[in-house]
Amino acid sequence: MKTFKMLSVGISKDGQLQDFPLLDGIIINQENSHHMWILEMFIDQKYKSSFEKWMTTDELIEAKVVISYPENEPAAFLVAVDSVKQIGNNISVLMKGRLKRARSQYAELLLEELLNEGLAGPDLLTRFESDMRSRPRLKKDAKNDAK
Repeated sequence: MKTFKMLSVGISKDGQLQDFPLLDGIIINQENSHHMWILEMFIDQKYKSSFEKWMTTDELIEAKVVISYPENEPAAFLVAVDSVKQIGNNISVLMKGRLKRARSQYAELLLEELLNEGLAGPDLLTRFESDMRSRPRLKKDAKNDAK
């Protein structure tokens, strides 16, 4: 098993990505034959009803998780909510699932998108550097999420 620090998590529903600010989070690659991952996050209790709803319906949800370093591109997981536990004024949410697909090469996709927008020269370089820092959602990912 390998464990990683979870830095941020967003849940993709109906083409929209909702971020859940983490107080703390961990992700575990079980490294088993089923390729299962465990995601545990500690968040504000105001999100309890959303996760309890997903848990009771056994609905698979897509979680986009940034692991270990803020510069890392989000990894997409298809997970089910396994448990929601109240801890003081917060909740612990345990999700289990699989890595959805190999992570895309964000830099290459961003560059392709900027070139398709007609950017070149210094404008291209400035925008590329800015977007690599801010990591906006790519049009290609938005289209894939809408499917």
